[in-house]
Amino acid sequence: MKALFKFLKTIRAVLWSFLGIRKGAGFAEDMAAITPFHLIGVGIGLCFLFVFSLILLVQYMVKI
Repeated sequence: MKALFKFLKTIRAVLWSFLGIRKGAGFAEDMAAITPFHLIGVGIGLCFLFVFSLILLVQYMVKI
């Protein structure tokens, strides 16, 4: 259960980073609880998911 909570916290931190509107205190709290390896892995995974969704959206719009 702790691993799932840590994973969700990592996803939340990466999504806040994508938006770029995170407070300094929240960033420091996240960096204390998240390992860099997990942060990089989730960041790359969410980046690929974002690009893939944009590709699907463009393909859908072109077909209309």
